[in-house]
Amino acid sequence: MTNRTRAVVVGASMAGLFAAAALADSFDEVTVIERDVLVGPVDRRGVPQGKHLHGLQAGGLRSLSDLFPGFEDDLANAGAVRTDVQSDIHWYLDGCLVKPEPSGLIGYASSRRLLEHIVRTRVRALPRVHIRDGWDVLDLTTTADRRTVTGVRLSRRADGAAATEVRADLVVDASGRASRSPQWVTELGFAAPEVTRVQVDITYVTRQYRREQHHLDGRVGTSVGVFPGSLHGGTLLAMEDNTFMFTAGAVYGQEPPMNDADLPAYVEGFASRDFADFLKTAEQITEPVRTRFPASIRAHYEHLADFPEGYLVVGDAVCSFNPVYGQGMSVAAAEAVLLRDLLRADRARLAERFFAGATEIIDIPWAITVNADLRFPEAGAPPTEEAKQFNAYLRHVYQAASTDADVGAALLRVIQLVDAPDRLLEPTLVERVMRALPGT
Repeated sequence: MTNRTRAVVVGASMAGLFAAAALADSFDEVTVIERDVLVGPVDRRGVPQGKHLHGLQAGGLRSLSDLFPGFEDDLANAGAVRTDVQSDIHWYLDGCLVKPEPSGLIGYASSRRLLEHIVRTRVRALPRVHIRDGWDVLDLTTTADRRTVTGVRLSRRADGAAATEVRADLVVDASGRASRSPQWVTELGFAAPEVTRVQVDITYVTRQYRREQHHLDGRVGTSVGVFPGSLHGGTLLAMEDNTFMFTAGAVYGQEPPMNDADLPAYVEGFASRDFADFLKTAEQITEPVRTRFPASIRAHYEHLADFPEGYLVVGDAVCSFNPVYGQGMSVAAAEAVLLRDLLRADRARLAERFFAGATEIIDIPWAITVNADLRFPEAGAPPTEEAKQFNAYLRHVYQAASTDADVGAALLRVIQLVDAPDRLLEPTLVERVMRALPGT
């Protein structure tokens, strides 16, 4: 038993569950510590945004299918709605509708609670993983020189019993935006990571409705994105159990209505009539819920010259994206695949290698998010000249995508984290974009 290896994951978030699956490939025991009590597919306190729309991008679905073979079958069997991302959903980008034709780019729509339940069920089924819910992680334990993390100290939330220690060869922090890793590493004598913060000041309000055959002419959804000069948007998306979820969002101090009576007037300003037409006949089944999201935050662990042995940070604890773009879960899934593959090679310099690899994963969605958000004068930080040029070109791409389905498919593959943005700059695609523009 003394030769057995153990990893501890702090937080049964999506990132924590993904990490646990990755660790189970290389450790004899994996213990996930979660403060919430986990019961079935229900919304939970530790995920305040859980009642709102969540997006698992096509790229994220591929990562999860790698971590959990047969994962798409799990989604389908649980009632998630299979969709061709381009033909089954109408995407309005800067007011332009991406031409809705079949693309073969497949996604699944479901509530956060169902998706998390499916993942948690798969993780619980792994023989090496054990989830301890209802526990708080108090702090890290280390060697005498404080150079190596050796485990965590816990206390049970229900009774406040005396703290107990769980020893580990590796501790992974997946506790999200509330991560205490910067505090913990500085207490051990290491430098805290630099942080980049991009203000977005989003407020989003969500309601659920019954789904009927005639809604959206049978399509799965419609999404209207915000853009400079239009600070309001929303997404209407089919879910499990014949329901629709409608999340309305607004940025930089604007707010969607909490009063149901004001909602029809609010959606009249959208680029699509789908929302207004839907609300005329839809049966609302939940009260509105509201969440505010102040800023995208990225902690640059990759810049640290020194870091504790036996410790990693993943998911939103490293980078928390503007939720409008639906990138967080997909990035966390890709990080888990990276972690699994690094551990299969060896454990030497794990933190250095992981943070370097995670940076490559994060850079693309971060650039997509930040370049889009810094277009708004309200952001208070001008984009770089390179970003300005790319954003100007993107406006042409949006226009071209409204008439050329192949351009639309290429654009959505980038947004869905399947292809890198460089795909949009390939000469053949640039030629299609310019040819599709009015007057050319």
